[in-house]
Amino acid sequence: MADKRDYYEVLGIGKNATADEIKLAYRKAAMKWHPDRWVEGTDAEKKTAEEKFKEASEAYSVLSDPDKKARYDQFGFAGVDGQAGPDFSGGFGNLEDILRDLFGGGFGGFGGGFGGFSGFGGSGSGRTQTRVYKGRDIRTRVRLTLEEIAKGVEKEITIERNRPCPDCGGRGTKNQSDIKTCPTCKGAGQVQHVTSTLFGRTMTYSTCPQCGGEGKIVTNPCRTCGGTGLVRKKETVKVKIPAGVEDGMQLTIRGEGHAAPHNGVNGDLLVIIEEVAHSNLKRDGNNLFYTTMISVTDAILGTEITVPCLDGSYKVKVDPGTQSGAVVRLRGKGLPAVSGYGSGTGDMYVKILVWIPKKLSRDEQAALQNMRASRSFTPDPSREDKAVFDKIKDIF
Repeated sequence: MADKRDYYEVLGIGKNATADEIKLAYRKAAMKWHPDRWVEGTDAEKKTAEEKFKEASEAYSVLSDPDKKARYDQFGFAGVDGQAGPDFSGGFGNLEDILRDLFGGGFGGFGGGFGGFSGFGGSGSGRTQTRVYKGRDIRTRVRLTLEEIAKGVEKEITIERNRPCPDCGGRGTKNQSDIKTCPTCKGAGQVQHVTSTLFGRTMTYSTCPQCGGEGKIVTNPCRTCGGTGLVRKKETVKVKIPAGVEDGMQLTIRGEGHAAPHNGVNGDLLVIIEEVAHSNLKRDGNNLFYTTMISVTDAILGTEITVPCLDGSYKVKVDPGTQSGAVVRLRGKGLPAVSGYGSGTGDMYVKILVWIPKKLSRDEQAALQNMRASRSFTPDPSREDKAVFDKIKDIF
């Protein structure tokens, strides 16, 4: 999961992209990276195309589904873990069929088939597409107690991140007139290479070496940011953490990561949950477990114990004749399910152990000796103790 790119970044779109924009972005990626278009490439190029196509298809399968998209927007990859990505076990399918399924017979008015495209860079009209810059994501950890997890909490997290330069407004220079069109690529961000072969002329494109693909150059860079348009700042972000989160879960806070160059799309803040171990309770999913010990006499005669729950202490009745290892269930005293990940609240399980004393006084020993021969103190599977014997047999 750590190696995956953000799905919005994969498709080159912003967080507020419409369904049509998501579909169009996927069409462009499919046109560029479908393995059928790289059959004449090298092995390395074929492998890259296959990986890029799978990556774009996985991103589209999530962002085109409103429910999956909502979970991804809130929880990142953790929200769609195990659900993202189409099955390619039967091959990648015909590219034209894929696009026809998405856009209809004419591919949304792009001339049908692939005749309306030149190379892999876009439409044959030669229009330059505006490059969308995205800031880097920031990963941080937040420690939570079980009490905080039970109710949900708002945490203040201090981070260092890039922000638009206040002196130049993120442009990289104070004067707009100092931003010039790159003379090498004429603002396209790419340079064209024409190669003559036995089969005709082949055109390829590469990133402009002078402007780095931006299409513009800064002739008088801002002294504060050095022309990057970004400065480093330490800031505090308030993060609302929903109830029921688990250790290792990652929450995605959109737009709270590093700022992007040229006032592009901010990266995200990825908050990883770190659960603080509780002194008395153990957790398994949404259920909680507590172990307590009572005396032999309390186990025989019955008693009342106090159980520490996350919303306070509760009195629990222990019936006479309770065996060591017995478990009492308190319904609804566990943890709530994270919003969108099931419903209901877990339970609290209280395990009761009976403490056997190792040393007794003479009077206590004499009293127990008198009771030893009593039928009540003799194990007998034929009586009410049969259920206990059955449980022990199951263990072995």
